[in-house]
Amino acid sequence: MSLSSPSTVEPVGLAPGLLADLLDAIAAPVYAKDAQHRWRYANQAMCDLLGVARTALLAEGELNCLPATQARQLRAQDEDYLLTHEAAVSTVTLSTPVGDRDFTARRRLMRDAQGTPLVVTTLEAGSVAESSSYQELEEKLTKSTHKLDTLLATDATLKRITDRVRDSLDENQILQTVVKELTEALGAKGANTSLYDLNMGTSTIYHEYTTLSASDRGRVAQMEKFPEVYHLLLDGKYLQFCSITPNPVRGRVAMFACPIREDQEVLGDLWLYKDKEHGFDDLDIRLVQQVANQCAIAIRQARLYQESQSQVRELERVNTLKDDFLSTVSHELRTPVTSMRVALQLLGTTLNQELDLSLDTDTLSSPQATSPESQDRVSRYYRILKEECEREISLINDLLDLQRLDVGNLAVNPQPIKLPDWIPALTYGFHARTKSRKQQLEIAVAPDLPVLITDSSSLERLLTELMNNACKYTPPGSRIQLNVAQAEDSTLQFAVTNTGIEISEKELPLIFDKFYRVPSADPWKQGGTGLGLALVQKLVRHIDGTITVTSGDNQTCFTVELPLSISSK
Repeated sequence: MSLSSPSTVEPVGLAPGLLADLLDAIAAPVYAKDAQHRWRYANQAMCDLLGVARTALLAEGELNCLPATQARQLRAQDEDYLLTHEAAVSTVTLSTPVGDRDFTARRRLMRDAQGTPLVVTTLEAGSVAESSSYQELEEKLTKSTHKLDTLLATDATLKRITDRVRDSLDENQILQTVVKELTEALGAKGANTSLYDLNMGTSTIYHEYTTLSASDRGRVAQMEKFPEVYHLLLDGKYLQFCSITPNPVRGRVAMFACPIREDQEVLGDLWLYKDKEHGFDDLDIRLVQQVANQCAIAIRQARLYQESQSQVRELERVNTLKDDFLSTVSHELRTPVTSMRVALQLLGTTLNQELDLSLDTDTLSSPQATSPESQDRVSRYYRILKEECEREISLINDLLDLQRLDVGNLAVNPQPIKLPDWIPALTYGFHARTKSRKQQLEIAVAPDLPVLITDSSSLERLLTELMNNACKYTPPGSRIQLNVAQAEDSTLQFAVTNTGIEISEKELPLIFDKFYRVPSADPWKQGGTGLGLALVQKLVRHIDGTITVTSGDNQTCFTVELPLSISSK
């Protein structure tokens, strides 16, 4: 074993606590070290014996504080004890300021607050045969060690129960866990827990754990009949007593009651009972109180969770009813509105034949049966009827498509699409529309794009909705752009940007919600139902894509990213 000077290290030391207090109370020189021979503690008597400061002992141990031979002897004895826990009493020679002296070294294994094993060595003047105070010291250390072990066991029990209680959001499981764990940890004959109904003034036992055959579960107690008990519990105080009259089942027992209190509200109580010869000491009481506090927090969390789940279920039910209503109404309206469309087409043909009106243009044909003013009114009324009919049909189709997308009934038909040829055909009709509104339309398709395999009808529908949305909200003189390019990750990006308008950060998360429309953002006063962007989002997901929206610097951009190929579903 090398006794060369070790490199300088930071002292580990023993954290303040019960073990440090116990060792400080010993008048004889005492030191403690761990399995790595790091000195964790040295009392003042030990420092005075060696004539070394405490910081030097903790930092360097025996190697630099004793001659090599003595340091080797002391370390070897400590090493033997750490390995075997035998030969706890030995004789050691140490150099002191007054010369070399023999000491009796008595070793004992103890643990600090973190459970780390330590060898605690007490030195007594004289050899083993001359020692007379060993028995007294042994008894004191035994009692102290027992007390320390009890504290550590109690803390471990509290942590175990607390972890199990916090892991559950089921009120019944929380209460059942508490009574079972406390009964077993305290060696009690049984335990039960009650919840209060303060409006009715009752206490009901919900859970019980007992070694006896009889059970009090479900028993309801009227608080007013036991004021000496419930006044204390409702004030947040515990009580302990022994029964005067033997219980028919339990016999004469020691009883302990602790309130389950959360903030200023008492939710219930915990009752435990032991044999009359074994009451509840301070450590038991502290454990039960802390468990009751954790139980109260867990119960409150469980109730809040159940309340939130109930609200979620109610919202889901209302949403389902709404969707069912919209689906039913849409189906019921589709037939009559379709009939109206057919009737309007026949009406237009009849008016063209009988009144010689050109209803598909803004001009009127030669007036024969009616005056120009009458022709103008008839033509205007017809166009209004036709536009509103088409608008209602579009709304119904949107509702039905959303319903099919929600339930997954919309089929996917992958088809190859050559975007340089397909995009111009898709946007052809928007040129005249934007020109009439004095908007600038720019279409940019990157060259050499790969063939896209996706559901063409879904892609056409979502891009048309985005372009319609851009036309609707872009003021005159502003620009609308559709850019198609391939991203670095090989996905295809479709970016629809319009200038002249922004969407606030508060409204951005809402724009894909059904029936939501950005307020005061419709320069053309066209109105709408707020279903377009909701449909777009679902269509994008339907073909395995993603959609994002950004707004700022006087413009808004919707970006759709699609994989190069989609499989049929």
